Amino acid sequence: MTLSSGRRPWPPRTGRRRTALVAAAMAAVFLAVGPSSAAGPVSPAHPTPLGIGDPLFPQLGNPGYDVTAYDLAFDYHRQDRPLDAVTTIDARATAPLRTMNLDFAQGVVRSVRVDGARARFATAGEDLVITPSAPIHKGAAFRVTVRHTSDPQGGTSGGWVRTGDGLAMANQANAAHRVFPCNDHPADKARFTFRITAPKSLTVVAGGLPGPRVRKGSRTTWTYRLVHPMATELTQISIGRSAVPRRTGPHGLPVRDVVPVADRARLEKWLARTPGQLAWMERKAGRYPFENYGVLIAHATTGFELETQTLSLFERDLFTSGQLPRWYIESIMVHELAHQWFGDSVSPRRWSDLWLNEGHATWYEALYADERGKASLTGRMRKAYGQSDAWRAEAGPPAAPKPADPGQPIGIFRPVVYDGSALVLYALRQRIGPAAFDRLERRWVLRHRDGVASTADFIRLASEVAGRDLSGFLHPWLYGSRTPPMPGHPDWRSTAKESTKGAALPGARAGRHAVRYAVPWAVKPG
Repeated sequence: MTLSSGRRPWPPRTGRRRTALVAAAMAAVFLAVGPSSAAGPVSPAHPTPLGIGDPLFPQLGNPGYDVTAYDLAFDYHRQDRPLDAVTTIDARATAPLRTMNLDFAQGVVRSVRVDGARARFATAGEDLVITPSAPIHKGAAFRVTVRHTSDPQGGTSGGWVRTGDGLAMANQANAAHRVFPCNDHPADKARFTFRITAPKSLTVVAGGLPGPRVRKGSRTTWTYRLVHPMATELTQISIGRSAVPRRTGPHGLPVRDVVPVADRARLEKWLARTPGQLAWMERKAGRYPFENYGVLIAHATTGFELETQTLSLFERDLFTSGQLPRWYIESIMVHELAHQWFGDSVSPRRWSDLWLNEGHATWYEALYADERGKASLTGRMRKAYGQSDAWRAEAGPPAAPKPADPGQPIGIFRPVVYDGSALVLYALRQRIGPAAFDRLERRWVLRHRDGVASTADFIRLASEVAGRDLSGFLHPWLYGSRTPPMPGHPDWRSTAKESTKGAALPGARAGRHAVRYAVPWAVKPG
């Protein structure tokens, strides 16, 4: 698909499935501040940061409303200047609102309007607290428009990533609100439109399908829209001197990649692998769930790869350093691709359900290498089993991870949610058999497509597919401090004798985490 032809019509903004977590949290009593007809940046009385009580990020998200759509407009000048921005949020109140909170930090708010009327606003922690000119009734649809800046020089906490010639985004786990005001929790998914104005010499690509491109003088405005709802952490915009090669995936799926212009030829051998990887994943998990796909290879040092929706982020050096074998790099690409099903289409109800994202992506990463004869899945799982007790002691069990250290939000991405969680899936497949396991995987992504799901939902569906209650089997695997015996492998034993904090993981690491690990055990070169 090109920017100028073959575009699918954009659907109207329609209703989407609600989530139990957001509905329950938003029913809580909201901070009551008396309404006022005053306008402008006058502080509401006693502004207070709120959250929906996520165990790992208690102040992320906000009660009282459900976002249905974001329209994000950015005006880019250069890397070292804040972007001028307008964020428009369409939402529906799930409780009466005299004030409302948005997650936002790392920018200056210039004005706020609610349904076109000027609203008072103040900051509290990393919240923007808004007082509309009139209260919003439960069930009412409303629109919030925030004019603000978006600062790409906010340190190392995520958000904008400076590349060799522009910017990209890395918002996982809790950094989207460092780019734009939002309800920054994956439980509240919404549709997104992006409108980015930049110098005409630069190329802008965002998640989703391209819309109108308008050139005015020396600047061009690019438009993109996602057909499917998305969590805030998965937003992606690339601004730079980029080439955008295109190809076709399974059943005509548009595949577009974004790479530095100077590296296009050098990277082509990697880009050409994507259609085959898409076909492989579809054989495992069913049809690809979105409107297009591609990889964004950024000339940046991030130390991680990231499954941003429809446009996965990769470091350029992963492909150009020559330090890793080809099959290993391809398995990392499959890891991020698998997330489009597990984590993007089906998002976690709360961050403690992260194992459903990373465990599945690690599972398909390992299975891909196994089926190509490069690294044994059983061997990798046996090694993970030996480390599992130490991982649980260090970071908690897969479905009840410990919070990250203060100021280190990506600290939740630890070995226990990668190979430690893939180990749970291996145990489940050992228990119910490969055929039932494959049915479970396909049914999981179909039942919860474009929505959110929890660990309890997974246990319930696994029991349904297996035809028997599996809660007694899965609870120790997911919540126990010690790793249960592995079905079919009574000889497997814990081998870890000390803390594994900071240790290299046994396979390709590919989410919001470092990838510079030693090549794993039991590998073949090439």
